[in-house]
Amino acid sequence: MRKQELFNHVLDFFERTMDATETELDYRNNFELLVAVVLSAQCTDKRINMVTPRLFADYPTAEAMAAATPEVIFDYIKTVSYPNNKAKHLVGLAKGLMRDFGGEVPSTLEELTSLPGVGRKTANVVQAVAFHKAALAVDTHVFRVSHRLGLVPKKATTPYAVEMALMKYIPTSKVAAGHYWILLHGRYVCTARKPHCDKCGLADVCPSRKQFAAES
Repeated sequence: MRKQELFNHVLDFFERTMDATETELDYRNNFELLVAVVLSAQCTDKRINMVTPRLFADYPTAEAMAAATPEVIFDYIKTVSYPNNKAKHLVGLAKGLMRDFGGEVPSTLEELTSLPGVGRKTANVVQAVAFHKAALAVDTHVFRVSHRLGLVPKKATTPYAVEMALMKYIPTSKVAAGHYWILLHGRYVCTARKPHCDKCGLADVCPSRKQFAAES
């Protein structure tokens, strides 16, 4: 099967079998989305959704959060991973939004990554979800599944390299949804330690299946 045929097969399968094409994080506006995505780094969406209601109730805007201190924000997010750094990032990005963007979340990669705590992955999520751009965020799930399915070459050893390899074959209209299809497949089926190959609808085209079958 040629590379484009493999991509078409995988994307067609996801489109037929998955409803979700957006983040599982809870949010009501672009500011809340940005904050939630920053908090979600190396943490589960479930945990973030437990933390953000109280945070957003007291700090619903960039203006409100910019007036807070990292010590105060820490109390709201202390159960997430790396709360000290994330508290500093949230206050810093809120101040950056007020100073440079009138309190509004910007839409470009360059603008988003100018904010504290916002890297390429976070910026791509915000671009795709908030602004419906063809941006593809590569997290650990997307990185893992892309390699296991043979969608990207073994030499694609960085998130950026994986992103570029995927973007080459995923149609622009399916980039945003494709990211979440691959991510959710990794989160619930093609899991890190013990993938559920027996429940995977892509097992017939997966070059990694024999490896995991031998290990089980």
